[in-house]
Amino acid sequence: MAAVGCPPPPPLPPPPAPPASPPHVFGLEKGRLLKEALARSDPGLGVREDVRRLLRLRRDRFRSDLKWILFCSDVPSLIQEGPQCGLVALWMAGSLLALPQDIPLENIVAVALERGYTAQGEMFSAASMARLAKEVFGCQVELLSGGLGEPNRCHILQHLIAGFPLLVPYPLHARATGLLLGVPSPILSPDYEEDSELKGLFYPASDKLPLLPEDPPEAVYLLSKQGKSWHYQLWDYEQLCESNLQLTDLAPVRTTDGKVYVVPPGGVQAGLCGQSLLLRP
Repeated sequence: MAAVGCPPPPPLPPPPAPPASPPHVFGLEKGRLLKEALARSDPGLGVREDVRRLLRLRRDRFRSDLKWILFCSDVPSLIQEGPQCGLVALWMAGSLLALPQDIPLENIVAVALERGYTAQGEMFSAASMARLAKEVFGCQVELLSGGLGEPNRCHILQHLIAGFPLLVPYPLHARATGLLLGVPSPILSPDYEEDSELKGLFYPASDKLPLLPEDPPEAVYLLSKQGKSWHYQLWDYEQLCESNLQLTDLAPVRTTDGKVYVVPPGGVQAGLCGQSLLLRP
């Protein structure tokens, strides 16, 4: 029993405040799991198998009177969660830049948050994406405006044939990693070799420097990946040109979800419409 007249013991100090948790970054958990799954998957499945699959499934879209030449590079996949398509596309692009070491998506997101380029993982400014790519990859970045048509078209095709990535804003950011060209030549030069499984599909010969074919292509498809699928997709070049020029407003779902987004002065139209990024080591 306490002695009469003794003061009560002092109150216990408050518990220490928990450390501030970092902002939630959508997609990192799924991305990690997907990367591990891909590491265990059959290494023989890749871009050529995906293109064969697409050509077989969509025979009606690819003219049988043309020879189809595929210029491609294999890249890893990463599934996004939430509005992270641009940052996931940028992470994929890093695989074609001969980086001395892999840059985790977490690092890219952290820099984008710190620089004020994004709040939820969104990227509504091609100029900010260009600065981010330079900082995290130490690469060369060329920001194109005026759309994917002329005078940019030939420059973009040569860039992709050389094996470098293209980032294209459209309703989702796509990361173009190659080209599928339909040319009218009845016989191709020895610079190209035919696919062993699918007649009419050709690749640049392994001992040749990839170049645009002499005959102007009558059909052009971009080979791309984005954060909604781990399969390659083929995008009609002209349709992608039109889509890229229609980025004028924030999607209605973003304006009503109660979240804060980083939108550049002039809005989405000023930040993304008609713009694309060419990345080089």
